[in-house]
Amino acid sequence: MSDLPFTLDQLRILKAIAQEGSFKRAADSLYVSQPAVSLQVQNLERQLDVPLFDRGGRRAQLTEAGHLLLNYGEKILSLCQETCRAIEDLQNLQGGTLIVGASQTTGTYLLPRMIGMFRQKYPDVAVQLHVHSTRRTAWSVANGQVDLAIIGGEIPGELSESLDVIPYAEDELALIIPVFHPFTKLEKIQKEDLYKLQFIALDSQSTIRKVIDQVLARCEIDTRRFKVEMELNSIEAIKNAVQSGLGAAFVSTSAIAKELQMGVLHRTPIEGVVVKRTLWLICNPNRYRSKAAEAFSQEILPQFANPGWNQDVLKLTQKSLMLTTLEVATPSSSGED
Repeated sequence: MSDLPFTLDQLRILKAIAQEGSFKRAADSLYVSQPAVSLQVQNLERQLDVPLFDRGGRRAQLTEAGHLLLNYGEKILSLCQETCRAIEDLQNLQGGTLIVGASQTTGTYLLPRMIGMFRQKYPDVAVQLHVHSTRRTAWSVANGQVDLAIIGGEIPGELSESLDVIPYAEDELALIIPVFHPFTKLEKIQKEDLYKLQFIALDSQSTIRKVIDQVLARCEIDTRRFKVEMELNSIEAIKNAVQSGLGAAFVSTSAIAKELQMGVLHRTPIEGVVVKRTLWLICNPNRYRSKAAEAFSQEILPQFANPGWNQDVLKLTQKSLMLTTLEVATPSSSGED
């Protein structure tokens, strides 16, 4: 084929229909008319000479060819966005975009503080924060949709070789109880006392719940013996339930600073036990690393990190810059000098 049988607009439309499940909702999300969307899809199918949607059902379902085109189309659109951001970088942080990813706890309680500090220094840089599960966040970094991320769970095994994963900080998990609970009169409690408490926990299938259970197991605390009275779907709901006297819970210390200061929750130490988990910084060394991402890594991340972490990220930055330089210096395959 001498000419490409599709345009970037057609790929955007295809992606929107796949995400929204209908031509009408896709048209609304793109701020165009439904007939315009339908016409573009018809032109695309005619140019490719294959059907892209099975129109038999109520929801727009991709055919096998549609799924194949969507898979490659998302990669093409991602590279286009990366190209635009690289060009924006030429303005030397007088514009551009920084996209940061995070798992639930870090995205709710840690990253907003960091982004606030960054925005004070670089108000012209647009910052986006994407908060999802560790798995989804890792894939977003791998696909180039996110510059870097801080997560608390385990990276999917299939991504371990394609991402740089650096220990970033220690996140302590604290036992919180209602301020009127009898244990508040004790300086410390014993491990066995935990099994006398009624617990409020996240859903058993949530990533954060699994991470907490794993960390407690390493401290020889058997969470299977906990009396879980209630399962909720957010840290904020758990804090409110504990504050209301419904039970105890383990939560990140970063999530309870305000409540402890106000005196509406009580943190109870456990004799001989400090429950910690590692937070990880992840990024993709094979993707373009923007000036905004470099500034965030060098000026903001070290303020919340483990001692010595800045030297690790410096090595990572040098590696990324070397890769970028090599890509720029590599002659093109067009035969030009």
